[in-house]
Amino acid sequence: MLWIGRMKRRDWLPIGAVAGLVLSVVMTGPSTADDQAREADAIVKAMSDYLASQKTIAFDFDTEIEVVTPLNQKLQFNSSGNVNISRPSNFRVQRTGGYVDAELIDDGKTVTLFGKRINKYAQLDASGSFDQVIDDLRNKYSVDLPAADFFVSNPYHVLLEDVIEGKHIGRGVIDGVECEHLAFRNSDADWQLWVRVGDKPIPCKYLITSKAVGEAPQYSIRFKNWKTDVSFAPDAFTFKPPADAQKVDLGQLPNLDEVPDSAPVGGQK
Repeated sequence: MLWIGRMKRRDWLPIGAVAGLVLSVVMTGPSTADDQAREADAIVKAMSDYLASQKTIAFDFDTEIEVVTPLNQKLQFNSSGNVNISRPSNFRVQRTGGYVDAELIDDGKTVTLFGKRINKYAQLDASGSFDQVIDDLRNKYSVDLPAADFFVSNPYHVLLEDVIEGKHIGRGVIDGVECEHLAFRNSDADWQLWVRVGDKPIPCKYLITSKAVGEAPQYSIRFKNWKTDVSFAPDAFTFKPPADAQKVDLGQLPNLDEVPDSAPVGGQK
């Protein structure tokens, strides 16, 4: 049950040529490959340190995920939502797409996964640190937060642990915000990251394209409306089920993924 983020960094990578047009990007300028790699590393480190230092974080997001059908047709599914985090151990994620309206809530002791449209919820033990809870949800239950690797205690290590090449491409603009544009490669995927320029180096866009799956499907998330030093309400991370909501075991909760079960998926790792 992959609730959020079926495509992960190690599984996924830009879409190829369109109608036979091949675009060749030639990097020019004084920077050497080593300079570009050092610059990319430094920008990710600054972003990581900034994110890890924030006690509270709130943002909105838009995601796009592609799947490839057995007939090599590419389909894209979209969703939007918001994330609230209060360290060391609270988070609340809401996500709405064409097929699901769901919440994932950690009150520090219990994680609740709630499907609003089906009015059912499941609960799991959530004792431990934020990193431990994220790992347990991902590895034991195949449940993930959007871009969860950005919010662990050491994003720098997690993001770059399997990178074989990195570059600082230059600058770009995401939703009106000037960003540093970075590109990285590992054995399974190429991924790109846009980080806001300035003293608050937050991620603005994250794009992963798969080399392991035919037709190179991609996953992207845009981060919007960032807030730090947020004063959350006392009950912001408390799950209050509707009176008629049904509690079920996690295995009885229907798939709350970004991609519906009915999608004719053929090319997924």
